[in-house]
Amino acid sequence: MIPILQNFKTILLADGTFPEQEIPLSFLQKADRIICCDGATANLLKFGLEPHSIVGDLDSISDTLKERFSPILFRNPDQETNDLTKSVRFCIEHGWNEITILGATGKREDHTLGNLSLLTDYAEKVNVQLLTDYGVFVPQLKSAAYESYPGQQISIFSLTPATLFTTHNLVYPLKNKTLTSWWQGTLNEATSDHFTLEIDKGKALVFRKY
Repeated sequence: MIPILQNFKTILLADGTFPEQEIPLSFLQKADRIICCDGATANLLKFGLEPHSIVGDLDSISDTLKERFSPILFRNPDQETNDLTKSVRFCIEHGWNEITILGATGKREDHTLGNLSLLTDYAEKVNVQLLTDYGVFVPQLKSAAYESYPGQQISIFSLTPATLFTTHNLVYPLKNKTLTSWWQGTLNEATSDHFTLEIDKGKALVFRKY
């Protein structure tokens, strides 16, 4: 079963809203390494921690911080992708294949949606989870069981509309059902200490409220 994975101690901090809730903050405090998308560096320093590496096109970090952290700056000027993807690729290059992403939501909604949609792409190469102040998103490329608790709020998002979904231990079950719009799998609820989501193919996101 898939829990909120505490052993995912490579933290990738994006430049969205900095975490405030206890669970994502605990991941920062226990991290083995924190990889910052360049603009997130200042907020991490305000929190009292320093980055292991800073990755991006480096257009969102001050000259003062560039000078201070020059040995751990890794500039990637590629304009065909965003800093979050550049940072994930950086982790892959270094063999850090279990990643928790923080700070990837909030601020601009278009950035939030883009970052969430990228999770299933990352999942083809690494194990990844994205934590917000409200819950955890995990990408799903095959059938899986998830740790839960009765009453936990669950939402399922299909990124491939032809995918067939079957669920077990949710209040509103799905039986070989397609989700043709993002709202259709939202606001479900677990009935047990675990639930199962079966898919025949395709890509999905699963959200569990803390």
